[in-house]
Amino acid sequence: MEVICPQLLKPLYNGFGDSATWAVLTVVVVFEFSVGAPLGKGLNRMLATFLAGTLAVGAHCLATFSGRKGEPILISTFVFIIAAIVTFMRFFPRLKARYDYGLLIFILTFTLVSVSSYRDDQELKMAHQRLSTIATGSCISVIVCICICPVWIGEDLHNSVAANMEKLGNFLEAFGDEYFKVSEEPQFIENKSFLQGYKSANLARWEPAHGRFRFRHPWKMYLNIGNLTRECAYKVEALNSNLNSKTQTTAEICGEIQGPCTKVSLESGKALKELASTFRKMVRTRSAILHIGSSKTAAEELKTLLKTSLWEERDVLEITPAASVASLLLEIIECIDKIAEAVYELAEVASFRSSDATISVEQPDLLHQRSVQQVSDAEMPHLVITIAE
Repeated sequence: MEVICPQLLKPLYNGFGDSATWAVLTVVVVFEFSVGAPLGKGLNRMLATFLAGTLAVGAHCLATFSGRKGEPILISTFVFIIAAIVTFMRFFPRLKARYDYGLLIFILTFTLVSVSSYRDDQELKMAHQRLSTIATGSCISVIVCICICPVWIGEDLHNSVAANMEKLGNFLEAFGDEYFKVSEEPQFIENKSFLQGYKSANLARWEPAHGRFRFRHPWKMYLNIGNLTRECAYKVEALNSNLNSKTQTTAEICGEIQGPCTKVSLESGKALKELASTFRKMVRTRSAILHIGSSKTAAEELKTLLKTSLWEERDVLEITPAASVASLLLEIIECIDKIAEAVYELAEVASFRSSDATISVEQPDLLHQRSVQQVSDAEMPHLVITIAE
């Protein structure tokens, strides 16, 4: 409907004439499923058309001073130089991420207006009609996307990152029991969507404030959290391959490392799930620190066990699978620690809400001894959880 309106409505057609086709083409090209995509492409298209049209008119005015013979030579030179410069700019990663579409439209518009102005002296009218029709088509697309069942790609990105962290946490929670044959229910990773990147963060940056996401929400930090989560997912994928490996560790070796490995896996999974909950609800809590501290304590026990002389008398082929699993679990702890830092940094920048419970870490070396104190309602209406030696 929005495509055929410029052609069917007589006032619009009388105003734009044959240039109404540009409005139709703009709607077809700019319109997307989410809000961020048409808003970004529409602004890119309008700004690029305005700048390219203005520059093309200026190039035509300069070329006319050289006479009828020199005009085509100067126009061709201007087109070559400007197109080469803008094409080179498209290779810069930061420009390509946000303005690649605008740079492409700039090249096309500048070339069309510059070359057409050589045969048609009404270059100002042509540039004005092109800019007006493109602005109309872009505004129509943006208004439809925002006003009629808007799909916010930023919110989808937010939920996707949280869901991926939660999937990894669920797997790690059950990995210990599955690997050491404690659980009878198999735990395998079938949906590997968490291994994919988050390209939608660039589109989310174009969206206006909506819902829980304020203006200039730090969407760029989502890329860092997504990359760290994907790095952790690669290690979890390696753990998943150990469940299907034909080379299995003997029951005796499994019995020696079962305790610390299961504790590391369980606490790591709980930490990821707590981080996912903090991220999804946008509530600033420090509960994941408890599980990370517990996993680090179990990791130290595992490292001490691996350094003992018990392994010197074993066959290399027998201890390799167990050593591989232990090494991966230790690396996963480091990844989760980085994810926690990134999530809490985002919580500070994005002003996440504070939870009803506050956690103060007085001596973080020993995180197992905890004292919970109920404060009277007259003093403070929430719990204070003190972690001390």
